[in-house]
Amino acid sequence: MAIVALALGSSPAAFAEEAKPVDPELLAKITKSNNECFACHTKAGLKAPPQDGLDLKKLEATLRDPDTFHASNHGNMECKQCHGQGYTKYPHAEGAAQQISPCSECHAVKVYKIEQQWDKSVHAQKLKGKMTCNSCHDPHVAKIASKLGDPKLIVAQDNAMCLDCHKSDLAFSKLAPDNRKRPDIDTLHSWLPNTKAHWQSVRCVECHTPQAKTLSHEVLAKDKAEKNCVSCHSSDSALRTRLYRHLVQAEENQYGFVNTAILKSSYVIGATRNQFVDWGIIGMVAATVGGLGLHGAIRVLMSILRRRNRK
Repeated sequence: MAIVALALGSSPAAFAEEAKPVDPELLAKITKSNNECFACHTKAGLKAPPQDGLDLKKLEATLRDPDTFHASNHGNMECKQCHGQGYTKYPHAEGAAQQISPCSECHAVKVYKIEQQWDKSVHAQKLKGKMTCNSCHDPHVAKIASKLGDPKLIVAQDNAMCLDCHKSDLAFSKLAPDNRKRPDIDTLHSWLPNTKAHWQSVRCVECHTPQAKTLSHEVLAKDKAEKNCVSCHSSDSALRTRLYRHLVQAEENQYGFVNTAILKSSYVIGATRNQFVDWGIIGMVAATVGGLGLHGAIRVLMSILRRRNRK
């Protein structure tokens, strides 16, 4: 199975070159073509169908929001580039859904690397043949991290890929092995202090992909997931090469704070400390120890002097 394209490790610059047309005439042509699709596949199209005889129940399951699509990674692509000529006319050609282009058709360069990662993941090993790229990545919605910009938006998007399944009995049952009951995700992560705060600030993949790699599709099972808090809660935080990697290049350590790229979004204990405060505390400790030492030395000296005077 090819797990590619909207992947966590995609190169923003490379993807922009692939997906963004620079020719205004071509862009206008794509927009016109896509509007023909949106004439039906939107809430407006469902409410006032442009053609008679549409299966409205079936149509309702395939509605898209044009604004969301245009803002996505594939927003400047023609619908028919993936959906093929089988969707050019209505009624659509029989078997058109089975002829949708695989992600690997455009993202072949990434396929080899990502498939090797995916084959090692817990999902590939336990759900072989059940999951596709679209199981996690909605090509009509998803954006690369650099396009979202705000780490909180990145976290919300990427964690939804995990939580939409792992917090829904219905979604979980569609992919899980037969008779497998969905484990309570809150209970599984109860070892974390303030679990929900973590899910709002960091992605599941920060801990559930190998820390030695920037990011990958090798999703780890709970027994192999990262549980060393220091991997993130330190000045050399793993978040620098993961969630905040697109912001670190422009980072400026100001007023003694380290990892200001992280601090602008979240306060991560240990990762966003202030070196001046650290030095101040170290100085206070040193002064306290020195003061106690000096006090002790003076008392010893005075005791010796008193003994001599008595003689």
